[in-house]
Parts: sequence; C-alpha cells; structure tokens
Amino acid sequence: MNPEKRPLAITLMAGLYVVIGILAFAHNFSGLLALQNDAIAAEITEILAMVAGAGMFFGKNWARWLAVAWLAFHVYLSAFHEIGELAFHSLCLVAITWILFRPESRHYFRGVRDKAT
Repeated sequence: MNPEKRPLAITLMAGLYVVIGILAFAHNFSGLLALQNDAIAAEITEILAMVAGAGMFFGKNWARWLAVAWLAFHVYLSAFHEIGELAFHSLCLVAITWILFRPESRHYFRGVRDKAT
C-alpha cells in the first residue's frame, strides 16, 4: 500500500470526528454564552474531536491516539448515564479502535510520519 494514500476508512473517520466536533461545539455554544459551569469543558472536548479529525486527515499518529482517548472519555462519562448510552459509546470505541489500528491504518500513519521526518 502506498503510505501517502489515505485509506477510505481513515478519511471517513477523520471527517466524522471533524463533523461531530463542529456540530457538538455549535450545539453547546449557548451554554458557553450563558456561563454554565461545565460549558468550557464541553467545548474543549469538542475542539479536541476536531483536532483529532484534522490530524488524522494529515496522517498524524498522535491524532488517532487522541481520537481513541476522546471516545474512551465518552465511555467513562456514559457510565454515569443510561445503560444504552454506555453500550453505544463502548461499541463505537471498539469499532473505531479496530479501524484506526488495522494494518493498513498503521501503515498509513507510520508512512506519512516517517516521510515528514
């Protein structure tokens, strides 16, 4: 596989993180304006999703780790909510981790990083 060619799964995953980050940021922005207690923390997590997505587009290895950590944090938060939310986030974490660490994904992230160095 050509290390410069981004796998379709990575393109979709990166786009998903950017879109979710943007939509959630916009959705939670009113809380920031209303000076709600947890609004800043919520917006920071959404920015991290956008950063992870953008980093994955450019083949940054740290970005896939950030993407997994971001979702693992959501699994942790889901533990304090309904069981369905916990199950959904857990399933997403397993699926996304598998996608981001498959051999072709590892090759892509390693190839782009090594070439840039």
